[in-house]
Amino acid sequence: MRILVVGAGAVGGYFGGRLLAAGRDVTFLVRQARGQQLDERGLQVRSPLGDITLTTVPWVRADGIQRPYDLVLVSCKAGHLPSVMDDLATAVGPGTLILPLLNGLRHLEALDQRFGAAHVLGGKCFVSLDKLDDGTIVHFNERDDLSFGVRAGQDSAQAQTVAQTLAGAGFTALLSPDIIQEMWEKWTFIATAGGITCLMRASVGDVVAAGGVDLICDLFEECSAIARGAGYPPREPAREAFLQVLTQPGSALTASMLRDVERGDATEADHVLGDLLDRRLPEDVETPDRSVLRLAYTHLLAYAARRRREQP
Repeated sequence: MRILVVGAGAVGGYFGGRLLAAGRDVTFLVRQARGQQLDERGLQVRSPLGDITLTTVPWVRADGIQRPYDLVLVSCKAGHLPSVMDDLATAVGPGTLILPLLNGLRHLEALDQRFGAAHVLGGKCFVSLDKLDDGTIVHFNERDDLSFGVRAGQDSAQAQTVAQTLAGAGFTALLSPDIIQEMWEKWTFIATAGGITCLMRASVGDVVAAGGVDLICDLFEECSAIARGAGYPPREPAREAFLQVLTQPGSALTASMLRDVERGDATEADHVLGDLLDRRLPEDVETPDRSVLRLAYTHLLAYAARRRREQP
């Protein structure tokens, strides 16, 4: 399969780099500055699972796309999706599959409307990454799961082809029979992790040390109630695993949103926290005025307002 990876940031750079190192036909869709950086420095991944150094990295700008790709891996920030969809106009043809790895679910609606639901797989990844100023991708732990699957009415044979392409590429690729359930489960986790670490400006371990376990659990239960109202409550194994991670004493875990805040960057608060709040049913929270999720979201909205005001 000819694969186009949208962006060479943390997520796109990691999975695209693994695929390229494994001999797959990969091209990165990037802006000129990132493309020049790839030409000069190559693509470097530093990971407990094995480092990668690629000296030759194929890349293209949007105006250089000549024909459709077989698979488009979308790994941009949610706020960039509208412009990315414009960039993909030539890259998506009748046989193209789009595999988005964005957080939340709102992006599926946008991609469906633009390209047609038959082209858009469900997808998620569980991996802790960051991109340094020099372009190096840093992987923080030993988990690098990428799950994907068909949605209602889609051709499962095409997903099998994707599975064969991703298999053996140096990360854990899983073809899920219930990808929307998995996406909801991840959403409850990242909303809790992002909400609490941004709200407290601290790692999970620091929040636990400060006596904040009950607050973490309250936020997780609130997010889970919203998922339950949508018909996708976290299954017990996922629930137990998430709470163990979210309440682990001494954990250095922080959400990527907190790293965005600490760098003064825009966050995905609207897509991770705000959209979840919008889906809340009246019975999901007994005391909506004391919603931890609402508090965390308002906190990030205030950060965004201050950021806009202080930017030159």
